[in-house]
Order: sequence, then C-alpha cells, then structure tokens
Amino acid sequence: MKYIESLREGERINEIYLCKGKQSALTKAGKPYDNVLLQDKTGTLDAKIWEPNSVGIEEFDALDYVSVMGDITSFQGSLQLNIKRVRRVAEGEYQPADYLPVSTRDTDEMYAELLSLIDSVEQPYLKKLLQSFFVEDEDFAERFRFHSAAKTVHHGFVGGLLEHTLSVAKHCDYFSTAYPLLNRDLLISAAIFHDIGKLEELSTFPANDYTDEGQLLGHIMIGVDMIGERIREVEGFPHGLSVELKHCILAHHGELEYGSPKKPALAEALALSFADNLDAKMETIREIFANVPEGNLEWQGYNRLLESNIRRSGRE
Repeated sequence: MKYIESLREGERINEIYLCKGKQSALTKAGKPYDNVLLQDKTGTLDAKIWEPNSVGIEEFDALDYVSVMGDITSFQGSLQLNIKRVRRVAEGEYQPADYLPVSTRDTDEMYAELLSLIDSVEQPYLKKLLQSFFVEDEDFAERFRFHSAAKTVHHGFVGGLLEHTLSVAKHCDYFSTAYPLLNRDLLISAAIFHDIGKLEELSTFPANDYTDEGQLLGHIMIGVDMIGERIREVEGFPHGLSVELKHCILAHHGELEYGSPKKPALAEALALSFADNLDAKMETIREIFANVPEGNLEWQGYNRLLESNIRRSGRE
C-alpha cells in the first residue's frame, strides 16, 4: 500500500483509502463535480471527481472504503488527487488498521497494566465495581480498548482512551505515594473511570464524531450516569463512597469554565484534575512535535489547549 504521506506530485496511483468525506459542488461555469476527502493512518488527501457521471465512477458514500485510480497534482501548495476511476470495496479487501490513526503502544500490554492497577485496589466495593466493567463486561472492555479519547485535541486515535486512562491512573498512583493524605483506592478508581462516558460521547471509528448524547450531555455526565447505574447493581455499596467517586469524576476538568459541573472539593478530585490536565497537555505537545524534526527550534504557532505558542527546547 502507498500511504498518503509518501505521495508525490506527478504520480498515478491505484490504491484503497477511506472516504472521510464527500460533497457535491458546482464549478463557476455551473458544471457538477465532487469534493472527496481520503484518509489513511498517515493523513488525509483532498480529491476531486471532475466527471462524476463518467464511466468508471461508481456509487460510494462518506465512510466507505474505496479503490481510487487517479493522478496526484498540486493546487495552492497542497497535493490533490484527480480521480479517474473509483469503486466501493468490500470487507476483506482492506485492513482497517491501515486507515485509522492508532496508538503507538500495544493495546494488550496497556490493558494488562490497567488490570494490574485494578487488582491493586484494596477497597472491596471499588474493586468489585471496577471489575464489573473492565473484567466481567466483555463488550465494554472491547469498546474501551478500541475507542479514542477525543475527536481532535489529544489521544484522538484508536486505543487513545485506554492510553490516556492508563497514563492518568499511573500519575495518580505516583501522587498517592508522594502525598499520603490521598485515599489511593478512591483516586485510582476515579482515574480509571474518569472518561468512560466518552464511549457514548463519541461514535466509533471511522466516524469518531460527537453523538447526540455527547452534544447534549457530554462525557462527564454520561460517565457519572453509567457508574451510578452499575453501583445500584452492587449490593451494599456505601452511599458516601458512591458520592465521593462521582464527585471526583464530575470535577475532573478542574474548573467550571472547562466543563466541570463541580470544582474539586476533595483532595482526590484535585489530584485527578491535575493528572488529567497534565496528560492531555503533554500528549498535545507530543502530537505537535511528531512532525517537527529534531533540532528544529521554529515556533509552531498558538495552540488553543496550551494557550501559548510553543517550540522544541534546545539540546545543547
């Protein structure tokens, strides 16, 4: 397979890509054409179908995998594909992993680490609650391993939710050692649960877009509801512990203006908000620098999440 990042002007290609978007349009002369956005795991490519009714142009829609033949050109400094032939392909003709952004870490290894942290929780009700999701609920576990943590911003790739959750939980594990006042079992449990609402807030790949529930409620409220429902199935779960766990999740964005319904009122909620913020921002920087060569100290422009213009540090 020839990945998008390796394409060069003047090439003729015959490859399979994911159609991320498709839109009909008209030229200035009133002639119909199609705008198409193609994707693989290395990036996206703008494409045009200038003769949408010609022989060789078969029916397809956004989020279909398509076989395209055409010529790579350049338009206003960016590569573009002029599609000559296109058809929708069937399952078995492609490997989804070639077309979706994926974590650089091994999913099985990350999930094993997460289960190890769950096993380290001593509070029996919290451990039972964690196991009911991550061990006993096979459908939940499979979805959690595959899901992203965001549409964009940070960890917006297959396995991103697992990678982010594990990192936040490991930060919280360190915090519980550095600051003995913290209730480790509560903090670790809240860290592992803090973003489970994203399973319903965002649709699965390849769409990875906000659902109606995500737009109307958001992952924080969804996650608290998911936990509340499962707690009611655990006989004898202490009410006070339930409230503290829910509070940590409600407050994990730290500030009301960042989407938290509550500001942290427990030490564990405060620690979780710091761990979540740290991992989100460090991953944002990592993703920015992924395409910046070592030694390049140019400023990369203003970033909304970081609220700053950033660049690499020197190595001297």
